[in-house]
Amino acid sequence: MARQFCVILILLAWSSCLAAAERPNILFAVSDDQSFPHASAYGYAAISTPGFDRVAKSGVLFNNAFTPAPGCSPMRAAFLTGRHIWQIEHAGTHASSFPRKYEVYQDRLEAAGYFIGHTGKGWSPGNFKVSGWTRNPAGPAFSSKTLKAPEGIRNTDYAANFADFLKQRPEGKPFSFWFGGSEPHRSFKKGIGIENGLDPKKVVVPSFLPDTPEIRSDLLDYCFEIQWFDQHLVRMLDQLEEIGELDNTIVIVTSDNGMAFPRAKANVYEYGIHMPLAVSWPKSVPGGRTVDDVVNLIDVTATIYEATSVEPPSATPIAGRSLVNVLTSKQDRLVDVTRDATYSGRERHSSSRFNSLGYPQRCIRTQQYLYIHNFRPERWPAGTPQKFDSVRFAEGGDFVGKLGPMHGGYHDIDACPTLTFLIENRDDPILGPFLNLSVDRRPAEELFDIQKDPGCLKDLAADPKFADVRTKLRSRLLSYLKQTNDPRVVDADAGDIFETYPRYSGLRWFPTPDWATGNPGRVPGQPWLEQKRPKAK
Repeated sequence: MARQFCVILILLAWSSCLAAAERPNILFAVSDDQSFPHASAYGYAAISTPGFDRVAKSGVLFNNAFTPAPGCSPMRAAFLTGRHIWQIEHAGTHASSFPRKYEVYQDRLEAAGYFIGHTGKGWSPGNFKVSGWTRNPAGPAFSSKTLKAPEGIRNTDYAANFADFLKQRPEGKPFSFWFGGSEPHRSFKKGIGIENGLDPKKVVVPSFLPDTPEIRSDLLDYCFEIQWFDQHLVRMLDQLEEIGELDNTIVIVTSDNGMAFPRAKANVYEYGIHMPLAVSWPKSVPGGRTVDDVVNLIDVTATIYEATSVEPPSATPIAGRSLVNVLTSKQDRLVDVTRDATYSGRERHSSSRFNSLGYPQRCIRTQQYLYIHNFRPERWPAGTPQKFDSVRFAEGGDFVGKLGPMHGGYHDIDACPTLTFLIENRDDPILGPFLNLSVDRRPAEELFDIQKDPGCLKDLAADPKFADVRTKLRSRLLSYLKQTNDPRVVDADAGDIFETYPRYSGLRWFPTPDWATGNPGRVPGQPWLEQKRPKAK
């Protein structure tokens, strides 16, 4: 009897080991600031992305994937936790901390027997140590291998670090690896795209930017950096194929938020939230399919949990819906008719206003429409303009003189040749309005027909013909935000909690006049163009 019992235990242990060995690996590849449709699998002729295309061909190419936030730090926290940015407190804002109570999928996979790690950019920017983390929430770092990189590009040899990770993996363990490229984040080497043979004639300039040689060249530099990221992905796929593990690896390729151009990144417009996404798992997912279902990247987090048979957190439940049913289907285009809308939002991005105030937004995106709610329309969406003579201060804060006329301060837009071009041409009757599109104040509600207007230029929110659409989408958005306990709608005053979280990156000081003395100086409170002149005492 004892012998039979021992045999049963051995068989159970063997069965358990076999099941563990058959669990899929995870390779999550996330670029930094890349919009849909900038990959050759989508037919964008100015770029070549054989790695992304390979994943799309062997798996599923998503046409309607959206980020939970149009900024890197909050998006990465949302993806790691599977929760919306308004559900993760400090981690939902840019360059803040990451409360330890929000469990991440990498830790839970590790606890379930997975070997985990990351290379390049994990959760960043922000301070995870202040919250009690002993390592980046994306997992242990594998970033020691470097190579000679072109100007403006990170010298981390991502693929070589992935090879190191695979060598260190204990035998028989499935893995989950995070490949976080720093490309195509600004800055780019100016002209690097044309230098490397990319064709400016093949560029499709978004409708919210002027079609000029300067803009086309900047877009090509962006394309070159996407290709750099993709080259490392190609090498990683080859490594997996060489060791015979590509078939049982779920490869996910996407980006964190939209391209670092005016009116894209840090905005919930289409080019800020619409992401490239390709997912392959040759062993279980029929390949060569294109899907139009509206999905969110936190749905991918839920997919990882289901596919690996790892239980998601119970204390802080995930908000995403697994895509396993979509991936394993043999259908093209619309697979799950219930996936007809998704949600995104932003709070603080860069340090663009006094006291690091943000520009809170929430949106709902359906197959046809994008409805946006701006909670603080009195603020400047791209950061406070500085349209008058700037002033200069010594280290201690004393006024030391004027710098002369300037026009800037739009720090929610990454510094770039395109922004400089728009500022320099702000008085041009044709080019000037393009700057206004990116920096002028916006109404509390915006509505766009994305099928006709992907550049989000024609706001339909005040058009009586679309009153019913606006009302229905507003109701659906606010209902979902209440359901998911968004402080911005649960309690109007509670929403300002996002503006109180400490941030762990440099703060900009905005020089403003001292109303009392008439002399330039720093004035606490709201920025120059957002504060009211105090009444005389």
